[in-house]
Amino acid sequence: MTAKDFSDLPNIDGDSLQPIDFTTLAGPDAPKHAPRILVLYGSVRERSYSRLLSEEASRLLEWYGCEVRTFNPSGLPLPDDADAEHSKVHELRGLAEWAEGMVWVTPERHGAVTAVMKAQIDWIPLSLGGVRPTQGKTLAIMQVCGGSQSFNAVNQLRILGRWMRMLTIPNQSSVAKAFNEFDEAGRMKPSPYYNRVVDVCEELVKFTLLTRHHSAYLTSRYSERVETAEELSRRVNQPSL
Repeated sequence: MTAKDFSDLPNIDGDSLQPIDFTTLAGPDAPKHAPRILVLYGSVRERSYSRLLSEEASRLLEWYGCEVRTFNPSGLPLPDDADAEHSKVHELRGLAEWAEGMVWVTPERHGAVTAVMKAQIDWIPLSLGGVRPTQGKTLAIMQVCGGSQSFNAVNQLRILGRWMRMLTIPNQSSVAKAFNEFDEAGRMKPSPYYNRVVDVCEELVKFTLLTRHHSAYLTSRYSERVETAEELSRRVNQPSL
């Protein structure tokens, strides 16, 4: 997709959508490859609004020059109900290591994130052999609501992102009455909600370009430097209660 190609973004104002100024954010010595973004969504329904919203975000991120991969949670076992060699767990963990940033999109169910969303996050360990697969990576959070606008789920995602030691961007999206916001083809209609989704994607790309090549330095901690990799892995991967 070229910088001026809006054919896959019919609800965008082409005069207002601006390419990211890579050199302003990243500097001349920064990596030049496309930002690698992993998208997770929290429902396996046939018409899943969190999936539809994640697809809109993916299209926008690709327009901004990112390489985007989406994990399909269907078939992922419950945490601790299978070992890490399960094919879906192995796929998810590989994508988490690959990514430089993530987008988490969940429905709100009973005032909280869904079990499908939480299971994906729980299967991503804090450490793999002493290497943290999420630490220092950027994160954007979104939710879809069945009724009026709520922020319960994004607030919980923000806590989870902090726990996973991710750099959660300030902006976020909460789409009220999501069943009204997508057409029959599954595309998000023009609205202030859609504009906020664009804002979130733009901000995620900027923060990813700004921080990815400094991530190791920004997250270097004294307490961890005095631990061996073996001690670190043993501490953060204690058996679940």
